[in-house]
Amino acid sequence: MSEYRLVGYETRALKREDFNNDKVDAGDIGAGHTVTAIYEITPVGAPQSVDPLRYEKQDEGAMENKAVKDGYAEIAYLKLRYKLPDSEKSILMERPITQRDDLNYCPENARCEMVATPDYAAFSTAVAGFGLILKGGQYSGSYSYDDVINDANASKGPDLFGYRAEFIQMVRLAKSASAMQP
Repeated sequence: MSEYRLVGYETRALKREDFNNDKVDAGDIGAGHTVTAIYEITPVGAPQSVDPLRYEKQDEGAMENKAVKDGYAEIAYLKLRYKLPDSEKSILMERPITQRDDLNYCPENARCEMVATPDYAAFSTAVAGFGLILKGGQYSGSYSYDDVINDANASKGPDLFGYRAEFIQMVRLAKSASAMQP
C-alpha cells in the first residue's frame, strides 16, 4: 500500500504533526463503544494524492518493507493514541500489521481457505459507498446505487429491527430520485 484514506471522517482529519499533540481532538470513543473504520487503500504503483508515508521506493523501484515479523511481510502500520479517563496525556499503541493478520493471506504452496468478510463489515462498506455516492462520487469511481443495493443485500445478515432492510429501501429511493434529476 502506498497511501490510505479514512472514509467518512473528513471533518475529523488531523494534520500529520497533530497526531502526537494531546491538545488536538480527533474524536472520542467512549468506554464500551465500538467503531468501524473503513480505509481506502492506494496500491503500490498508483499515483499518490498526499506525501509519501511509511513505505518508500528504493533505488530499483521496489517498495522497502520496514518490518518482517515471523517471516510475514508488513502490509500496514497501526498507530493509535488513547487517553485514560481524567487523563491529560495520551498513550501510544503501535504495531505492524503483517500478512499473518490478513485472514485471507495464504503463503505460496500452502492449502488455504478464504475467510468471508463478516456481515457487519461488508454491510458497513456498502453504507460507506452510499455516502460517497451521495457526496458527489469524487471517490466512488464506478460504484453505483445498484452495487450498494447488491452488496447490502448480500451482507444484510440478522436484521432484528429491520434497520438494514430500511437502509436498502432508502438506497432504492435515492437511486430513483437521482434518475429524476436533469
